[in-house]
Amino acid sequence: MEANEVQELKEQAEKSQESSMRPVAFTMSVLAVLVAVTTVLGHRTHTEAVLTQNQATDQWNYYQAHKIRSNDTELMSDLLGVVTVSNPAAAQKIEKSYSDHQAKWALELEDTQKKAEALEKRVERAEARANRFDLGEALLEIALVISSVTLLTRLRIYWYLGVVFSLAGVASVASAFFLQ
Repeated sequence: MEANEVQELKEQAEKSQESSMRPVAFTMSVLAVLVAVTTVLGHRTHTEAVLTQNQATDQWNYYQAHKIRSNDTELMSDLLGVVTVSNPAAAQKIEKSYSDHQAKWALELEDTQKKAEALEKRVERAEARANRFDLGEALLEIALVISSVTLLTRLRIYWYLGVVFSLAGVASVASAFFLQ
């Protein structure tokens, strides 16, 4: 065998090894894209949770303001009932006005409380979804790193292990969409 033929055989062997690593390289490319998409979804979901939490806090502050106003009106109404006034007709008119406000605020308080509680539930759902996205991102990153070890060692077991982690990551991301 000539030196020329040995060199050609060596080049063909290297090319065959490179072509056997193409699926690994393709898998790594797909994993990199999935990691990027999952990261963006996770960040947006965390942002949604923070913004919704701010809305819930505002709603509870609104509830508290109504509650304080209602309590002040009730105290004033009680006070009018026990003090002697010089103009009883005016006192009765004020008392009626206070009782009308109390009835209105009682309904508003209940409605405001329901809105605040609904917003808190939305926050909990967004946080649960964000946690799933974060887990999926971590698993996909692990899969990417393990798959890259295949290129260094030329052992396919690492690629298979990377595929297992990537499937777990994709399952975690998919489960975030099904949370209610």
